[in-house]
Amino acid sequence: MTDGTGAVPDDANEAEPKPETGTAASAAAPAPGAAELAELRNQLGERTADLQRLQAEYSNYRKRVERDRNVAGELAAIKVLSELLPVLDDIGRARDHGELAGGFKSVAESLESIVAKMGLQGFGSKGDVFDPTIHEALLHSYATDVTEPTCVEILQPGYQVGERIIRPARVAVAEPTADADGGPEESGEAADS
Repeated sequence: MTDGTGAVPDDANEAEPKPETGTAASAAAPAPGAAELAELRNQLGERTADLQRLQAEYSNYRKRVERDRNVAGELAAIKVLSELLPVLDDIGRARDHGELAGGFKSVAESLESIVAKMGLQGFGSKGDVFDPTIHEALLHSYATDVTEPTCVEILQPGYQVGERIIRPARVAVAEPTADADGGPEESGEAADS
């Protein structure tokens, strides 16, 4: 690539590739921009991890607030319903005595309907097996017609909202009579002889 005079133009030297000297040295030492790029990628990874952690924390916070809001609403409803229990007891006693008639009867039915919509459920009936987690035993006796501790009389009904017991049922409990092998009545007689 000469121009006829035998001289090589300057731009021809630039177009020819120059053999690289120290190729191994340049591979071992990264270019100054590569270190900066690696640092930026490291920072990007850290910021991404921070963002993901904050998103998870915020999601957990929202779930916790929603759960707390639901619990607070349920507790408020339970407080109102527990204040109405004596009124419901009076309505039940009036119904048992036949004194629930006329306009008062429709008011009582409306009230019972409203508290049922709020989730209030009554429990405890004669013949139920005694369960100390939902029954409160006020009277105790022995009976021959039961095989396990049984509620023989409901003195005051129990109420619950969902799985939460607002008031246990107050009951009279009968246990099976002592058998011939020695129960409470037999053991006293055996000691006397």
